[in-house]
Amino acid sequence: MISRRQVEDIVNKYDMKNVTIGTIGSHSALEIMDGAKDEDIKTVCICQKGRELPYQRYKRLTDEIIILDRFSDILSPENQEKLIQLNTIIIAHRAFTAYLGYDNIEKNLEIPIFGNRHLLRAEERVSDRNQYYLLEKARIRHPRIYTKPSQIDGLAIVKVQEAKRKLERAFFLVTSYDDYLKKSRLKIRQGVINEDDLRYATIEEYVIGTYFNLNYFYSPIRGETEFLGIERRLQTNIHDFVTSVPAKQQMEIDLELQNIEVGHTPASIRESLLDKVFKMGDYFTAAAKREYPPGIIGPISLQCIVTVELDFVVYDVSLRVPGNPIMATTSPYTKYYYGSTMGTGRRIAMEIKNAIQQGRLAEIVT
Repeated sequence: MISRRQVEDIVNKYDMKNVTIGTIGSHSALEIMDGAKDEDIKTVCICQKGRELPYQRYKRLTDEIIILDRFSDILSPENQEKLIQLNTIIIAHRAFTAYLGYDNIEKNLEIPIFGNRHLLRAEERVSDRNQYYLLEKARIRHPRIYTKPSQIDGLAIVKVQEAKRKLERAFFLVTSYDDYLKKSRLKIRQGVINEDDLRYATIEEYVIGTYFNLNYFYSPIRGETEFLGIERRLQTNIHDFVTSVPAKQQMEIDLELQNIEVGHTPASIRESLLDKVFKMGDYFTAAAKREYPPGIIGPISLQCIVTVELDFVVYDVSLRVPGNPIMATTSPYTKYYYGSTMGTGRRIAMEIKNAIQQGRLAEIVT
């Protein structure tokens, strides 16, 4: 296990005038590097061969591109040493955790990571002390969990790893145990999921309401939980199908609907609900600090449903950069804090810059 002392020893040898923000080239790398450039911090992008084109095209964002055969090759001693020599602080996002794996991040990656590397695993629902555990400790409502498919007694959503795209989760709706058996067998035959992954699927009550992804940032430097803003996900093929095809025709079309995230759209929330939004962020960061010291460092997202009773039900938690570039130009909430609109990438860069200026960089990395 990589200890915090090991990471402190490395980061304390860094040239503080030449710190580099590093990320692997996927998910939200552009957002992260754009934020770094806004704060005049150097960047390095670690790309997998064949996937480097977007990072080569946006030349302003990258000071250096390292192209590897596989993302996981970052773990080799030679590549780690090169990144350490560049004074690199790695920023975690979903692709980073998916391609490197939690065991490697916790035990084998010596490069300092912005945030709490030992908290990342809690995002997975199959882990002990997972996101549900943290929500319960924070006294934040989440959907009812069915521990066995036979318990399904109403509209429910099944969340299971996709068979081919390990970065993505497959979702499908069911209304009963028989419906679950029918649909899961169909998806196995289609190759969308496999039987082994289905055993570890999460089955949740499907809560009806309006969904918001609430994005926060906990700053150890300021000692505060900031509410950065809201976005919603664009998903294929469900969104435009249900909004553009009349209900009568929807019933006539034999189409398997899916929730594959392909983009983002901005949103805001009525001002009278901000009190609840702020308290949820405060409660969650406090719970994480108790359960996973030093707790949250940097960004998190609470993906939630707001019901007709104006209650918030959190159905998913992102414990790293959530990937929402639309917020960088659309969030009024960061403007309320800082006088200018920004996204998660720039807020991370600001925290790193402030920590360097105060001689506290070791406090925000693990």
